[in-house]
Amino acid sequence: MRCGEAVVRLLEKYDVDTVFGIPGAHNLSLYRGLTHSPITHVQARNEQGAAFMADGYGRASGRPGICSVISGPGITNAATPLGQAYADSIPMLMISASTPSHTHGKGWGVLHEILDQDAVTKPITALTATAAVPADLPVLIGEAFSIFGSQRPRPVHISIPVDVGDALVDEEWETVPIPPKPSPDLDGIAQAAALLLKANTPCLYLGGGAVGAETAITAIAERLNATVLTSNAGKGIVPESNSLSVGGSIWRQPAQDHITTADVVLAIGTEIGETDSFIERLPLSGALIRIDIDPSKIDDLYLPEVGIVADAAEAAEALLAALGKGEPTVHDARERVAATKIEVAARLTGVERQHVVALEAIRRALPDDTILMNDIAQIVYTGSAMFPVDMSRTWHYPAGFCVLGCGVPDAIGAKLAFPNRPVASLVGDGGFMFTPQELITASELRLPIPVVIWSNGGLKQITDDMISQGIEPLGTQGANPDFVMLARSMGADGVRPESVSDLEQALTSALAADRPTVIELVEDSDWLVSAT
Repeated sequence: MRCGEAVVRLLEKYDVDTVFGIPGAHNLSLYRGLTHSPITHVQARNEQGAAFMADGYGRASGRPGICSVISGPGITNAATPLGQAYADSIPMLMISASTPSHTHGKGWGVLHEILDQDAVTKPITALTATAAVPADLPVLIGEAFSIFGSQRPRPVHISIPVDVGDALVDEEWETVPIPPKPSPDLDGIAQAAALLLKANTPCLYLGGGAVGAETAITAIAERLNATVLTSNAGKGIVPESNSLSVGGSIWRQPAQDHITTADVVLAIGTEIGETDSFIERLPLSGALIRIDIDPSKIDDLYLPEVGIVADAAEAAEALLAALGKGEPTVHDARERVAATKIEVAARLTGVERQHVVALEAIRRALPDDTILMNDIAQIVYTGSAMFPVDMSRTWHYPAGFCVLGCGVPDAIGAKLAFPNRPVASLVGDGGFMFTPQELITASELRLPIPVVIWSNGGLKQITDDMISQGIEPLGTQGANPDFVMLARSMGADGVRPESVSDLEQALTSALAADRPTVIELVEDSDWLVSAT
């Protein structure tokens, strides 16, 4: 068999069930294998869309999303979602072609030439490598799956030159054992427990790296009466209906004031990054305990008093055991949480109150296990604090790279990862216009995805930023199409609700449809304003 066929057979052994991509002249060897494989191939309309779909698959499921792209422009088109996956620690494997091996670095002007293709993606991957011979590929693919399963799960890019992909392979390639995730240092666990048991105002700050440790982390919060704040990626790890949870409002001033009053902060699986709080430095005044699978997080901008390199689930179980039985010494935690949430709501702007009208209707209409794959949009910013979720991996807002256009293709990837779960997407009109072509991919696949567009005439956040800095808005208010007509032209449904009940009915119908539904909400509509 050809090398490309052997790669596909090896992916099957790693339980890959879906590949997102676009065939081209240089990656046909891979498609030779996909043609007769049980792996489903999803044809995107742009390599950026294919890579976003792979990101969405991995983001929703925790299993690696796979995309296939051509050399040259395929890689540059896919680099943006690759950067998004890197920023948000998403397992994703991009298999690309490259020009024939003998042309590398020559500058001969061959088709799809990049003089140093690996250099394009090296800064935004955990591993970038080009196979020199077919035998390199089982090693590289094994290394990729080891990264996904045992380390911080960032994306991997493997290039297969045309001649390598077409070469004959005689042997059957096999998977490699995945190394275990790091176990916690028990001395560190004991130190962390001692600090927490003495705390008067403990607070847990949770990121996406804490997914998988939900039960133990919730028990820790309850054992200590510790309050809980999360990044967007951590929303729902502790159910936001729990009266100890402030939720994902860390970029709101009252939530920042709340964490500042903590005398001990337990941060699990989070960079404590600027894109969570949108301030350069989160004002932590108490002792900091950090648990993270990435050793580089233990000695970066936020130096902890206790640092533990470990898988969050195992570390949380060990910490819960070390805390032992007993009654919490903190008694006012729930009152402080309630006061913080009241203050967050009291400071909402008029437009944010319109967002809340829509978000409350969306929450009522969608089942609790709905996966929301969201774009970069003002309604999503508001939803970080005001849209309650009780399950992890149900609210996705990729703030780490903050890429416009991710919402719809990410939702496609999520729906294919979980065909039997409801999936929806909240997008802005400006962000939607970055990847509108992928709506037809969702239509072609007959995916019942509600796409809620908050329509405010373009890039409203940038308009607001310009005005706040005394800059006359420029380049932010381009014309939009008629989104309802656009949706229908692409085989989707399209509606423009005129009341809260219209919106709820549109969402209910969309989840029962055999195609995506675009639901346009127009900012400052009478029904939104009157309901605030």
